[in-house]
Amino acid sequence: MPLTVLAAAGEPQYNSDVQNKPLARAARKPVQKRPTYSIEAVDNALQLLQLLRDNGALRLKDAAEELGVAPSTAHRLLAMLVYRGFAVQDETRRYVPGPAMGVGPAGLSWTRLLRSLAQPHMELLSARLNETVNLMVRVGTKVRFLATVEGGNVLRVGDRQGTVMPANKTSGGKAMLAELDPPMIEQLFRSHNAEIGGDTIADNEYPTFLRELESIRGNGFAANFEGTEEGVSALGMAVHNRHGHVVGALSVATPATRFRRVFDAGLVPALRETCRQLEIDIVANPADPD
Repeated sequence: MPLTVLAAAGEPQYNSDVQNKPLARAARKPVQKRPTYSIEAVDNALQLLQLLRDNGALRLKDAAEELGVAPSTAHRLLAMLVYRGFAVQDETRRYVPGPAMGVGPAGLSWTRLLRSLAQPHMELLSARLNETVNLMVRVGTKVRFLATVEGGNVLRVGDRQGTVMPANKTSGGKAMLAELDPPMIEQLFRSHNAEIGGDTIADNEYPTFLRELESIRGNGFAANFEGTEEGVSALGMAVHNRHGHVVGALSVATPATRFRRVFDAGLVPALRETCRQLEIDIVANPADPD
């Protein structure tokens, strides 16, 4: 994301040819019929996309039953969806929508609630630090940015809402990953599915990554020094529900040249207190995410 925000909202564009048609004519749509010469494999893959879109999560056994095919066939189809970014496999081996689906984190019905609860806390933190604050959730090996509150500096990190990034590169993503058990980390980044999805961490980098996660567990926060974007650094912390389970993360992103100054001015305690206050609101809400 660019450091400076220069975009201005433009006027909506309309197609006069469509707008001037009578409503009755514009509303008519031909009835969709199954093609005479359908391609079964393509149709099955499209059905899987619809299931992921509508259900948000899908197990291999359920996919095979829905399509009426062998589990091995369903696995090959899902593997291709992972390869093309339309699906990712989480640590419980479920398939969930990938970044190529172009939608929010389907299947996480509480994300709207989390965003609503987090918004006032993010605004307060951003005003206090005058820096950009982000809310994100983890879906498999990726994080999805649910909301952003930008700082007031002329030079600032821009809005990342809707962005999908590797969890092992972002500060908030690493903070969430640090609370997973080692076998789950192995499943996410060292399994066959990780290789298919392009998420494998190389042999020579994996021990360093594990040591970093161990350090994050000890410190309670994670840092990202231009790991996802040149000129941008960030610090992130995980957010928990009443059961102590991670439900998301908050991060503060700054221009790399200003990060040290913001850090020394009390970034860690400010972010920690914000996460604590948000967790109090989550616990107090009867519909808190579990």
